[in-house]
Amino acid sequence: MIAPDSFKECLTAFEVASAIESGFKQVFPDANYVKVPMADGGEGTVQAMVDATNGRIVNVYVKSPLGDEIAAFYGILGDGKTAVIEMSAASGLHLVAAELRDPKVTCSYGTGQLINHALEQDIEHIIIGLGGSATNDGGAGMLTALGARLLDQQGHQLAPGGGHLTDLRSIDLSQLHPKITQTKFDVACDVQNPLCGEHGASVVFAAQKGASASDIEILDQGLLHLGKQLERICQQAIVDKSGAGAAGGMGASLLAILNANLSSGVDIVMTALDLASKTADANLVITGEGRMDKQTLFGKTPIGVARIAKQTQCPVIAIVGCVEAGYEVVFAHGIDAVFPVLSAPSSLPAALAKGYSNIERAAVNIAKTIFLANHAKPLKLNQN
Repeated sequence: MIAPDSFKECLTAFEVASAIESGFKQVFPDANYVKVPMADGGEGTVQAMVDATNGRIVNVYVKSPLGDEIAAFYGILGDGKTAVIEMSAASGLHLVAAELRDPKVTCSYGTGQLINHALEQDIEHIIIGLGGSATNDGGAGMLTALGARLLDQQGHQLAPGGGHLTDLRSIDLSQLHPKITQTKFDVACDVQNPLCGEHGASVVFAAQKGASASDIEILDQGLLHLGKQLERICQQAIVDKSGAGAAGGMGASLLAILNANLSSGVDIVMTALDLASKTADANLVITGEGRMDKQTLFGKTPIGVARIAKQTQCPVIAIVGCVEAGYEVVFAHGIDAVFPVLSAPSSLPAALAKGYSNIERAAVNIAKTIFLANHAKPLKLNQN
C-alpha cells in the first residue's frame, strides 16, 4: 500500500504515490499496488481525498477575505455524500497581498459560501480543514453566509472583520440554512488554542495575519465578546475550549452553531478513506512527505499511516524529499526506514523540478534492495 502526503510546492499526494508505484513496478511488476493519497487536513486535503475516492472537484465563485469575487473549490468524495472543504481555498492568507493584510477587516464569508454550496448538493457529511486563514473574525463571516444575522445595538448587520465584533449585541439564527442540523460536520484541526487570552487566536496568530499590537488587543476583546454570545446560544463552554481559537476563532462558531467535531486532521482523513481496512492485507506500507523532522510526530501523515500499519505489524517505509535534525524520533513511532530522494546536492528549484523522477529513482533502489534481501545468498560476514 502506498499512502504518502503531498510534497508541498512539488507534487500532489496522488503524483507522489504514482511515482513510487512506477519505481516499484520496475522491480516487482506483478505485485498488487493500492494507492491511497493522504493528507493531514491542511493544504492538499481536498485533492488527496478526491483522488483516493474517485471523487470530483467543485468550482465555486466566492468572496475573498477582502470581499472581492474569486474562484475557489471544494471536493465531493466518491460516495457522493461527503464534501471536503479547505478553509484556505476561500479565506486563505495567500489570497491577500502582504500590504493589505488586516484581520480587523478580513472576513470568513467565502468559507461559509463553500459550505452553503455543498449543503445544496444533498451532502450528508462535511469535512472542513482549518489552517492558513487570513481572518480573525471568529467565523462570523461564515455564519453570515449561512444565513445567520449578527446584529449591533441598532439591529444592523455587523460590518465584516474581527475589528467589529465588540459591537455585536445579538445573533439571529432564524434564517440559518435548514440543512445544517441534518449534516454531520467534522473539522480537521491540529491547533489546541482556546478562543481568547494569552494562548488564544489573536495573541498567538493575528500578528502573522497583519495585526499590530494594538490591533491584537481589539481582536481579542472582540472574540471574547463573540464567544460569550455563542455560549448563550449553545449552552456550553466555548471560550476556553481546546481548538476554539483555530483559524482565527473559526473553531468557536463551528463548535457552537454547526455542532462540529474537532479532531486531528490525519485521523479524520484516515477514517474517511477507511485506511485501516485497506492496510489489513498489505505486507508493505510506503508513506512519505516533503520534509521529515521531529515535527512529523505532531499530527503529520507518515505517523498516522504508521500507526494504522502497526495494528497488523506491517513494516513501514517513508520516502521523503529531505530529512532535518531530529527526524530519527519517527523510528520509535512505527516507521522502520526513511529514504530521502535526493542523490546529490541540489538547489530547491532544481529539486522541485525533478521531484517525480527523484522519487521514482529512490523507489527503484528501495525495491531492488528488498529484492536482494529476499533472493541473495546469505552473507558470510567476518566476525572479527
